[in-house]
Amino acid sequence: MNEPEDLSALVQVPAVEPGTAGPPCGYARLRAEAPVVKAELPNGETGWLLSRYEDARAAFADPRLVRPLLSAWPPREGPDAPPPCLPTFLEMTGEHHERVRRTVLPLFGRRRLEFMEPRIRAMAGELIDAMVASADGGTADLVAAYVDPLPLRVLCETTGIPHEDHGIYLPHTLTLLGAAGLSMDEVLAALYALQDYAEELISRKEKEDGGEDYIHLLLAESRRPDGGMTRDDVVSFVVTMLMAGYKTNIQHTGNALFTLLTHPDQLRELRESPQRMGTAVEELLRHVPLMNAINILVAQEDLTLHGQHIRAGDAVIPVPASANRDPAAFTDPDRLDLTRTPNAHVAFGHGPHACTGGHLTRLQLSIALEVLLERLPGIELAVPAESVPWDESTPLRAPARLPVRW
Repeated sequence: MNEPEDLSALVQVPAVEPGTAGPPCGYARLRAEAPVVKAELPNGETGWLLSRYEDARAAFADPRLVRPLLSAWPPREGPDAPPPCLPTFLEMTGEHHERVRRTVLPLFGRRRLEFMEPRIRAMAGELIDAMVASADGGTADLVAAYVDPLPLRVLCETTGIPHEDHGIYLPHTLTLLGAAGLSMDEVLAALYALQDYAEELISRKEKEDGGEDYIHLLLAESRRPDGGMTRDDVVSFVVTMLMAGYKTNIQHTGNALFTLLTHPDQLRELRESPQRMGTAVEELLRHVPLMNAINILVAQEDLTLHGQHIRAGDAVIPVPASANRDPAAFTDPDRLDLTRTPNAHVAFGHGPHACTGGHLTRLQLSIALEVLLERLPGIELAVPAESVPWDESTPLRAPARLPVRW
């Protein structure tokens, strides 16, 4: 008989079960028995896992916990210390973060998103039309035809990042999303390459006449004497959007569609009551992890949480995938309930560093589902759910293919 695991000692980060997006089942025990526990991360470093909703939510908004630069964690000193990188929006602090956030937020506000909605809807419709036209025997792979291309097209359309450059920036983006399991040298090589690409792109944009995409709008702001952005901040914006606005949306959209297709009764109710789409999207964001990757914060001073003494410099890791399944915060949390309300999930974090693009992600998922159900109301899996292959190459687990018919 195996001895029970000693949760007072160093534990492993719970692994995602094969063939699922998570959250890992192991978090249920941690929430109950060790809500703050020191864990060994995939890259060999250690950090304090926060698995409960209340603790994770508070940590995201705690000024004593700061997200480090990718080039500064794990810390290195001496001649081997890498050169500092530009901070992404998540890593900016203090007045710098407040100034940039005030400038960028209107780009993701209601008026701007209303402007983008018909364009996103048109892109979704074009992709479905192409999928139907090329369907083989009335079946198609929803991932290749719809889930994969839509987020990249939306990202490029809104930000002004050229779609034709995807062969340059996507490999670096994918490397950074798997950063927790890679060496520092691999992570930094991808990060500096992405920054170099963003710098070169900004130089190209500066030579163009003004446009309506986000990059042009922010560049115009950076030229104003009292503007809220610098040129370096615009470079950081490009890096941030490539890291946070592409692959995570692909993986979550694929997982959300798989979840709906394996809950046909709820899918039918949503198709018959499309006015509930906003509530359904919030539940999909809660129920389906936006990502199981590691969110590193670093303690700036000593603090105690649930009897655990966390020292300045320690990594603290709130886990949204676990927090969003906490029975102390959500009734019957493992059940998908597309009518669940209220639904104060932490899929986008919380506090000043909550994801700036959260509303764009919501809009994109809503439109992707609405257009799909409008065009193909009878859509269903064309294979048994257990035979769907999964992409498990990064912490963002998702179906590699979704064979469907209609």
